[in-house]
Amino acid sequence: MAELTPEQRAYVAAHKTATLCVDPDWVPFESLNSRGEHEGIAADLLQLVAERTGLAFALVPTKDWDESLAASKEGRCQVLSFLNETPLRKEWLLFTDPIFNDSNVFITRVEHGFIDDPASLTGESIVFPRGTSMEERVRSEYPNLTILTTGSEGEALDMVEDRKADMTMRSLIVAAYAIRKEGLFNLKIAGRLPNFANNLRVGVVKSEPVLRDVLNAGIQTITPQERGQIVNRRVAINVQTGTDKALALKVSIVFAVVLGLGFIWNYKLKKYNAELTRLSQTDLLTDLPNRRRLMTAFEAELERARRYGRPFSVIMLDIDHFKAVNDALGHLAGDRFLIGFARLVRDSIRHTDMAGRWGGEEFLVLCPETGRDQAAHLAGRVLAAVAAHDFGTGRAHTVSAGVSAFESEDTGDALLSRADDALYKSKQTGRNRVSVL
Repeated sequence: MAELTPEQRAYVAAHKTATLCVDPDWVPFESLNSRGEHEGIAADLLQLVAERTGLAFALVPTKDWDESLAASKEGRCQVLSFLNETPLRKEWLLFTDPIFNDSNVFITRVEHGFIDDPASLTGESIVFPRGTSMEERVRSEYPNLTILTTGSEGEALDMVEDRKADMTMRSLIVAAYAIRKEGLFNLKIAGRLPNFANNLRVGVVKSEPVLRDVLNAGIQTITPQERGQIVNRRVAINVQTGTDKALALKVSIVFAVVLGLGFIWNYKLKKYNAELTRLSQTDLLTDLPNRRRLMTAFEAELERARRYGRPFSVIMLDIDHFKAVNDALGHLAGDRFLIGFARLVRDSIRHTDMAGRWGGEEFLVLCPETGRDQAAHLAGRVLAAVAAHDFGTGRAHTVSAGVSAFESEDTGDALLSRADDALYKSKQTGRNRVSVL
């Protein structure tokens, strides 16, 4: 089950259902079947969200995606099931974290060359179903392409097949599915849209921020394994009687290879991006979060404390007489000292706290769900650990601390300023002590 806050549980208890609009023709991601039921990858993922939050979805049927967008703008449905976040859509929607990720690919006839840079194409046309985020982006970034629009995914593929358009664009899964299912052997996947994946999210009307947070809590419970099982179940296609089985086998192999390469590419890309993100948010010397990462986490915890009335404290730490270490032993020894100090602080705090390097020999500890007295006790524990530790310098070392707790009217600057003032007080009154303001 999802871990909901009291406010979110109250919302679910009070509302029980949320109205939902979907794309009725986006197989295998989602569609409305002959009975008017929502089915596909999106439907299965939303079912998991519903089961884990206790919030049901009430489907508002529409004839196409344009009507779903219009219904969302008019307030006839609170939730849009499966879409990319764009500046235009952010005018009336809030977005959850991604519920599913997939690459975008160009689909052309087999005789078309590989597309490595769409900006280099001249005199070519690309067709989209109306209202897609990809149409919005290509119009903005690739004015060299002539944009055509049509009513559905199938019509777009037909236009490419009939040479009424040079290409269309689909997610990798949709493209591979369509080529295999429809037997479109004169079409191929001819390249990827650079630097843009489908980070598909759930859209929620701006008047319902708590609903967005409830859905986010459910989305965060979905595992990669569960997503993979859903894709395998929804993308599999049965071979009909009378089909050339040898041909079907070849197509299946090609489809599996394309889909497999797509997942491998996405996995590697996510891995590299995650590592780049980690490096950009990590102090390279101490391997603790850097000031940028601390401020992101600080602002999130401050907002949570302000919104839900939860306790939140910060501890500012400054190593006493650190300059003497550098002056007497050299900067390499000073670096080793900082590495050891960072490890000691990390080991002294709780797993729910975050310690990071604020700058130089100053460190900041964020303490969610922690009042002033608890934070002061935690700071005292860090001071005791430092005083008892042998840093290999041949001398004893201490640290001073300043503690401040969130108050209802606090800004972020005010909270940090009080912690800094408290630290200054500790320095001025003898060091190796905790002051609280």
